[in-house]
Amino acid sequence: MSRQSFKVCFCFRRIFKLRVLEPPEDVKILFDQYSQNGTMSLDNLRGFLVEFQGEYNATRDDAQAIFNSLKHLNIFSRRGLHLEAFFRYLLGDLNGPLSPSRVVHHDMTQPLAHYFLYTGHNSYLTGNQLSSDSSVEPIIKALRRGVRVIELDLWPGSKKDEVEVRHGGTLTNPVDLLNCLNAIKDNAFQASEYPVVITFEDHLPANLQEQVAEMVTKTFEDMLYRPETDQLREFPSPESLKKKVMISTKPPKESKISSKKEQWNGETASKSDTETCDEDEVDEGESLQEEDEEMTVSEYRHLISINAGKPKGALQNWLSIDEKKVRRLSLSEQELENATRRHGADIVRFTQRNLLRVYPKGTRITSSNYNPFVGWAHGAQMVAFNMQGYGKHLWVMQGMFKANGGCGYVKKPDFLLSNEVFDPSVRLPVKKILKVTIYMGEGWDLDFRRTHFDMYSPPDFFVKVGIAGVPADKAMHKTKAIEDDWLPVWNEKFEFKLTVPELAVLRITVLEYDTSGQHDFGGQTCLPISELRTGIRAIPLHDRRGDKYKNTKLLVQFELN
Repeated sequence: MSRQSFKVCFCFRRIFKLRVLEPPEDVKILFDQYSQNGTMSLDNLRGFLVEFQGEYNATRDDAQAIFNSLKHLNIFSRRGLHLEAFFRYLLGDLNGPLSPSRVVHHDMTQPLAHYFLYTGHNSYLTGNQLSSDSSVEPIIKALRRGVRVIELDLWPGSKKDEVEVRHGGTLTNPVDLLNCLNAIKDNAFQASEYPVVITFEDHLPANLQEQVAEMVTKTFEDMLYRPETDQLREFPSPESLKKKVMISTKPPKESKISSKKEQWNGETASKSDTETCDEDEVDEGESLQEEDEEMTVSEYRHLISINAGKPKGALQNWLSIDEKKVRRLSLSEQELENATRRHGADIVRFTQRNLLRVYPKGTRITSSNYNPFVGWAHGAQMVAFNMQGYGKHLWVMQGMFKANGGCGYVKKPDFLLSNEVFDPSVRLPVKKILKVTIYMGEGWDLDFRRTHFDMYSPPDFFVKVGIAGVPADKAMHKTKAIEDDWLPVWNEKFEFKLTVPELAVLRITVLEYDTSGQHDFGGQTCLPISELRTGIRAIPLHDRRGDKYKNTKLLVQFELN
């Protein structure tokens, strides 16, 4: 064998050589504390769950379930858990950072405006905003992830006698509206029973609005929520809207002939409704109808349960509050950022009753996203994201909506709903201190090819851990890189001071060190601080698109004081 061949063979032996993962010293100490003569009994385990893990309602049945999950392992003993079995439990699926029950536990009986909604932007696009295909597949994937707000852009087809869903003014291919509606119907409530909102960006003449009304009505039938009046004084609650589909768009312009003005329960729609427009929706001049078509427009109007629109005039007009009716306002991310500089408290006040939708700026042609906390900190319910992309902002969005059982609705913190209106520009005192200890990781050797990170040696992993939240809470730290090890052990502790923990999300990213600075991706997760379980936890990692790896995870301890 040549010297070069021997070197290559030796390097590959290094790749395939894996040491046994040893419990951290802290785990060994805890095991000794909660065991007797090297065995942890059922009652000992329950004591550990209550006293150290903070699972104050843990019962003997919960401890028994953990015992049962380990019975198939050779390391399990009927008398109790040995150290190795206890360690495997800590790294197991029953010991995740969030409650495994995934139960909806927020109060779901408040008006819709009191919740953050998991919201998509251009939900039909498969890729970039300029040339990608339109398809039902991104809609299906989004709904199955728990997304509750789907956006469809409606345009006349090439023959002007049919409706297409496409990104107007681009090279993106269209998809048939009826296919989109059927995809929503079939997948709306697989991940969550709570209502799905379809936002139409409407670029249609009145005759095609008639087609849309007929398609929507026939597709959803009893699933479609139709309010008793077109001027809701308050939005219904998510609980009352379970398994309902809601349509949100700008009401079509009414006929100028007063004798033909549409009547709804004896009330004539006000002029302000007919003169609203939205930058992310159609201008009033784009929705045209003849006087003899008013009855068809009326049917389209009756679909709308959430009226959208931007009053004419300055920002103060956009944020005006009408005690007799509620509505939805859309702002681009740039418009929102500009508005927050002088009108932050006004935006919070507006969102206490009305809905605010924020959407990506037009230059995000690669389907990138923006910082969602600007919207959330001001009470914006619909922070619309390009779900077909990926990156840190989308990971944070996915992490935020892991809360409340992953149902797609997260109750806004009380301070955003208080009579004493919250001012996001004011720095608050520290409310919580989160301590995070990164112990170790495992599973990359099972989920990745042995040569995925380095051709001739094991990977050099390090962890970035930080907080995404309001500006005062944002922070990021990283561990040292552990060289040549598929089973890295870091044992490093970090501390984060949180002023608004209710809106904070923990970010964890594992990277493989490269001297070029272009580090390889090794997994990520984001977790809502409000639902983080304290104690030592197994943290499953996800790929760039948010799909969970089968085996790759970290062992981490959380302390929250």
